Amino acid sequence: MKMNYEDRDTYGMYKGRAGMAPGPDARRGPGPELMGADTLIGNDVYNHKGEDLGQIKDIMLDMRNGKVGYAVLSFGGFLSMGEKLFAVPWSALTLDLNNKRFVLHVEKDRLKQAPGFDKEKWPDMVDQAWAKEIHSYYGTRPYYDEPLL
Repeated sequence: MKMNYEDRDTYGMYKGRAGMAPGPDARRGPGPELMGADTLIGNDVYNHKGEDLGQIKDIMLDMRNGKVGYAVLSFGGFLSMGEKLFAVPWSALTLDLNNKRFVLHVEKDRLKQAPGFDKEKWPDMVDQAWAKEIHSYYGTRPYYDEPLL
């Protein structure tokens, strides 16, 4: 059974908000503008064509500046065997409220060729050369280059 952020809502923070369209009432948070990280882990990721790209396995927070850096996406394999992990820039993902999943605008074949890693050998995610490669691949601006609010 697939689960989404509403299914993982152990504190009831999204209760009564299902089906609400974005707008003044829905923007008060929590959800969809401000959400608990633990409710997002395990959510499905699809592309703009409706193809299943995998699941969010983790969310990487930059403890130096308090920003969300990456979502770790698992793709391929069966029962976690042979799956490949990808650090996807958080800004490359959009939350699809109607289907309660994330959307990543990348072709499935392009994701197969993306820089990825094995769960036993994670990259050095604070290395700026690595980060530039990842952001360049997904066409996003590095989060650490964005101005502070």
